Amino acid sequence: MGKHKNLVFIFSDQQRYDTMACYGNDWIKTPNLNSLSEESFVMERAYVGQPVCTPARGTITTGLHPHNAGPTVNVIPLPAEQKTIAEYLPSEYETAWFGKWHLGDDGNAQHGFKHWISTEDGVSRFVGLSTPPSKSDWHNYLVEKGYSPDSTLHSDRPHLPEEVTQLAPDNWEVFSSEKRSELPPEDQMAHFLGRNAVEFIEHHKDSPFCLYVSTFEPHSPYNGPYNDLYDPASLPVGPAFLKKPENAPLISRLRAENNMQFLEGSSGSYRGYVEKNIVGSHNDISSEYGWRELRARYLANITLVDDMVGMIVKSLEEQGVLDDTVIVFTSEHGEMAGDHGMLEKRSMYEESARVPMVIRAPKIGTDKMVVSGNFSHVDLVPTLLDLLGVDVPDGLDGKSVAEVLEDGSNLRNNEVFVEWNGIGSIEDRLLGTPDINSMHQAPWRTIVYRDWKLNLCATDKCELYNLREDPNELNNLIDSPDKQDVVRLLSTKIRAWQYKTNDKAPL
Repeated sequence: MGKHKNLVFIFSDQQRYDTMACYGNDWIKTPNLNSLSEESFVMERAYVGQPVCTPARGTITTGLHPHNAGPTVNVIPLPAEQKTIAEYLPSEYETAWFGKWHLGDDGNAQHGFKHWISTEDGVSRFVGLSTPPSKSDWHNYLVEKGYSPDSTLHSDRPHLPEEVTQLAPDNWEVFSSEKRSELPPEDQMAHFLGRNAVEFIEHHKDSPFCLYVSTFEPHSPYNGPYNDLYDPASLPVGPAFLKKPENAPLISRLRAENNMQFLEGSSGSYRGYVEKNIVGSHNDISSEYGWRELRARYLANITLVDDMVGMIVKSLEEQGVLDDTVIVFTSEHGEMAGDHGMLEKRSMYEESARVPMVIRAPKIGTDKMVVSGNFSHVDLVPTLLDLLGVDVPDGLDGKSVAEVLEDGSNLRNNEVFVEWNGIGSIEDRLLGTPDINSMHQAPWRTIVYRDWKLNLCATDKCELYNLREDPNELNNLIDSPDKQDVVRLLSTKIRAWQYKTNDKAPL
């Protein structure tokens, strides 16, 4: 296998797996992602380390499961001693991180990334801060364009540790998510980062480089400049859309009841939280049409990501380095978007824990190949180092699958593990009701093996799904008498994995 010179790693935020043509979505307007996937290895099923921002990013960058990387919940910085892929590369590499970091101290270059473009001005800006706070590069760009911040970040947040709140000035002016969602396409984060990535490639085309580009879209709020791309009334939806889960964990049932209460006529207290922090003033979740419109707008924001991908791939081609560059596209976690009656992530359902995953490795080939089986984000770092011809260090939880790409085999027998660590020294923001927050504190461990998915929790209803026969996860088989041997086998595999990776979560 020929070794590649460069790496460009592009990932979105909260993009579920079924939002690309290569996963069966033949109507979504993402021409650049479609073109990329036609020349790439497409992982049939790819899963995140943990379906929430910070832990997922820790796994993506380190090749370690969240419980070993350090950030097991949000608002925990990546420890200084924990190495990222950039710190394993030879010194001649020009390394860059552009966009959302969310692993602490978002404003400063760190962990082996020499070039840095920041986009965060919220709470994560102050986590693990090593210098006095400053506004992000994107904030400064928007101000230069004539926009004015419309919100103030207050430090009186009881769920945050004192070392964070002390660093957050009361007069810290920011652009709210709502304000940012109303910007024209050229000023959205994806376009801003795309232009910066193009400039980086132009300046460093003669050196080996490693460029990570992490944009916020299509993360909530469900609003953006491409809102009219799809007709909500005719939008394709699956059988789990607005269907409350049955024979399901309490946490899933609580979330669905809370999200769908307005559709059922309630004017309960959750309205303010949903409208302000998740849905936003542009969305209405009191009717089926409103839910469909929310989903249509969420999907439309993926076209912003697609625009950015197009800019970057075009630049690689124009600078003559496309066929010497590994290109990766994925997302840090998914989005429920109304399926199972839920919004956001924090769930082991496919819509939340499974993401798109394509790898263009031209030294192996540029014909589309679907790699059947299951892939884990924990394998990204060793796989990419292998494709670059860099020795894979000892001590990683992940393993390289570069040989699978080269010999045309599959990941059918691969064991993929996903975890949820919902409790730590930092209390999470209100996720709807106190009961929801309480149930989110329970740890979960998931295994996906062949066509089976087992979700284990010591204090909630466990789940078993056959993903081939029941891809929408509507039929929990955990109590089926004829499936108990499957449960025993998969439970034992989880226990063996826990022992191997020093995972102490009680199950």
